[in-house]
Amino acid sequence: MMRSLFAGVSGLRNHQVRMDVIGNNIANVNTVGFKAGRVTFEEAFAQLVRGPGAGNQATGGTNPMQVGLGMNIGSIDMLFGQGNFENTGRTTDLAIQGDSFFVVNDGSQNFYTRAGNFNLDNQGRLVAPNGYIVQGRQSVDGVLTDTVGNLILPFGQRAAARATEMVDMTGNLDASAAIDDTRETTIAVFDEQGGRHELTVTFTKTATNTWDFAITTPNGTVNGGDTGTLTFNDDGTLVGPEDIDFEFTPTDFGASQTITVDFGTADTIDGLSQFSAASTAVLSEQDGYSMGDLQQISIDQFGIIAGAFTNGTTLVLGQVALADFNNPSGLFRAGDNMYTPSNNSGTAVINYAGEGSQSVVASGALEMSNVDLAQEFTNMITAQRGFQSNARVITTSDEMLQELVSLKR
Repeated sequence: MMRSLFAGVSGLRNHQVRMDVIGNNIANVNTVGFKAGRVTFEEAFAQLVRGPGAGNQATGGTNPMQVGLGMNIGSIDMLFGQGNFENTGRTTDLAIQGDSFFVVNDGSQNFYTRAGNFNLDNQGRLVAPNGYIVQGRQSVDGVLTDTVGNLILPFGQRAAARATEMVDMTGNLDASAAIDDTRETTIAVFDEQGGRHELTVTFTKTATNTWDFAITTPNGTVNGGDTGTLTFNDDGTLVGPEDIDFEFTPTDFGASQTITVDFGTADTIDGLSQFSAASTAVLSEQDGYSMGDLQQISIDQFGIIAGAFTNGTTLVLGQVALADFNNPSGLFRAGDNMYTPSNNSGTAVINYAGEGSQSVVASGALEMSNVDLAQEFTNMITAQRGFQSNARVITTSDEMLQELVSLKR
């Protein structure tokens, strides 16, 4: 009877632990990135009453006789199943589709989390709610580096000006225009300091299928390649030249720069053409721009953070790092939705979405808890009934002991 008492006590104690885990799961049903726990039981030591016996020619063998001494907790597992996404519309809210973790740092060590409810602090650093800084790689002039560190996205950041190197032209020159008719169009270019300059391109028809061009500006000087002749086929497509180079020197500031004007591809109409229609030759694109301030950011499925600047340019600012483990269930819970590695989790393998990691990042969404309330309430019922049954074993054993004590009155 003493064995039954101890078995009942072990059942009470361990069913209480299971109830603790169930209660924690239910408490965190709305916790961002929370992963549910699960308790499994195993039989404890079994006392041998009689050993097994081998059979012989006369009699058969006998099985061992053992009495169990209760139960133990076999494991408390973390279930890293995918949680559902909730759309928030906040760019810095991130969710992971896959098995990876975000990497954050408290200044001395890395922690790992599935909760992506991040914000920007007063220094432009991307941080978790507890202030730990999100890790990733920064970019230099729009090119990502290989060094993993704090992600900093200051809205005072600026994009440097870029001098114009290429100008593309498109449109039509009227084939029915009379000889010596002229057409003008204006193109805007930028110097290395971001200064904007207006250049005028004048087209003069000199013969059938032939137009002279001249590039002039009141804001500086134009030399070498600033004049020439365009010729066209009878079907209106360009013969040549496909492009020309000229040197532009601003009057007030900025060094001389070489600019290439692309008139199109020969025998096509992807640039300038000549048909009997209105002249519409215009600048379609140029690659220069002035200095710009960071206006807003966006994050794509690979965790790449792009900044949109006031000068109309978009530059890569950084990329969010992701960590993978051989055994995520072996991680330690560290509070604040954070995990740390253990001897059985393996070390963190830090990669990036699309580069070593199979996970992808969703911006403007959060991964919710993966707790299944229906399952948890079912588990609660079975834990409660298990607790009650073990309590009954103890009371029944106590009654039997009371009967034994009462044999002598």
